[in-house]
Amino acid sequence: MTMIDRDQLKRAAAQRAIEEVKDGMVVGLGTGTTAAHVVEDLAVRVAAGLRVVGIPTSERTAALARQLGIKIATFAEHQRLDVTIDGADEVQLGTLDLIKGLGGALLREKIVAAASDRLIIVVDQEKLVHQLGEHTPVPVEVTQFGWQATAVALAKLGCVPERRNTDGGEPFVTDGGNFILDCRFGVLTDPGAVERKIAMTVGAVESGLFVGRSSMVVVASTTGVEVLNAPERHRT
Repeated sequence: MTMIDRDQLKRAAAQRAIEEVKDGMVVGLGTGTTAAHVVEDLAVRVAAGLRVVGIPTSERTAALARQLGIKIATFAEHQRLDVTIDGADEVQLGTLDLIKGLGGALLREKIVAAASDRLIIVVDQEKLVHQLGEHTPVPVEVTQFGWQATAVALAKLGCVPERRNTDGGEPFVTDGGNFILDCRFGVLTDPGAVERKIAMTVGAVESGLFVGRSSMVVVASTTGVEVLNAPERHRT
């Protein structure tokens, strides 16, 4: 499948996801290449008369939404969202648990997801895995102060942490002013337990493990677009 074909499938999946957006909704806007398709296609519906307010998960998503004419707001105006549409780096089949954060916005993404009635994820088929950690490290956002000590503490949980750098070799800094440690755990047999242990680590702000948060995953594949619904016990 060519890059153009894959891009077309991602756009088709994005269009299916925004069918869930209704007039008057407050919508969380994700970060990343697939999420950008969602913002672009939502803007088309807004231009046609759909009234929504967007809560962006990153500064670059906010800039794209403004450019395309989507009204955006903050949590000062809206503490609860109807739906968030975002991408993911890995999706576990069955549970629809996620690893997110390779785009560097995991803290804001999780804040927005936690405040949403529904979290809809848009991915291509290559992001589907049988167990989280098969291909992707777990990003952990950490304070700049003492990050080396935080890395040592995270390593004791059974991972190899590596500070994320920019292409220029400088430390990657999130919109919140933090560093990211990409933690290679390997395959995760109990993602929920790992998420809780990371949350208890001093210096760790948030992890890219999203356990039990997905409502729906829209998958773009070579055969078209498929919708996966989370089991009831995993919905929040």
